[in-house]
Amino acid sequence: MPVPAERFAYCDPIWSALRAQALELAEKEPSLASLAHATILNHQQLEDALSYHLAGKIGSEEVSAMLAREVFDEALQADPQIGEAVRADLSAVFERDPACHGYVEAFLFFKGFHALQCHRIAHWLWLKGRTTLAQFLQSRVSQLFAVDIHPAARIGRGIMMDHATGIVIGETAVVDDDVSMLHGVTLGGSGKEKGDRHPKIRRGVLLSAGAKVLGNIEVGEYSRVGAGSVVLHTVPANCTVAGVPARVIGCAGSDRPSQTMDQHIDPPDAPGGGSRE
Repeated sequence: MPVPAERFAYCDPIWSALRAQALELAEKEPSLASLAHATILNHQQLEDALSYHLAGKIGSEEVSAMLAREVFDEALQADPQIGEAVRADLSAVFERDPACHGYVEAFLFFKGFHALQCHRIAHWLWLKGRTTLAQFLQSRVSQLFAVDIHPAARIGRGIMMDHATGIVIGETAVVDDDVSMLHGVTLGGSGKEKGDRHPKIRRGVLLSAGAKVLGNIEVGEYSRVGAGSVVLHTVPANCTVAGVPARVIGCAGSDRPSQTMDQHIDPPDAPGGGSRE
């Protein structure tokens, strides 16, 4: 029997809303009722539902779904901050993606969300010295979701990976809280550096589709990187950069570019200084 959603509303509004939406999905689309029950309604907390759902995707001949779930459960129970980040990520997708109409859609179907949560588990394993298993998860995520994030990369909370196909994040990259990135984004090395060689993306940044940020450089907080740009030098805070190579063409266009998700950039000589208000 499903556990009543009301039982958890007082302490976990995201989980309560997810369960309510799953119940509505099961009633409106009977063909997906078993999916809604198996992945969400049969569980008592978000962490349990997530480990079940992700393990079913990650499981393979080499590592069964049952074994994968044990690993996910271990990480989620050992580090409550992972669960907190999961909730923040779900909220970010729901609030920023106009194609997302509820938490249940992102939880069940959005591979950017799935890839990011698998990375959180892989990162936990990496920090525990279980690097080979972490790399196995990285490999499976790359195969399944076309997203390649090194387990050592440090990623904050409230992250949205929209579409996500082709996202690559290198070993020493850092992504702070409240960042949004679209498909085809690369946070890579310059190709000649060793050690700390990947970008540092600060809070509130919007990385538009196909943006490439290369080398141990910083993209300052609340800045935007235009679609298809190649960033080779540090970007100041609250700016928009675009081009190949990228250069500053104006202000960021808003106080919270990662939330407004406005990728439109006017020419530098247009009224408004390179951004649309």
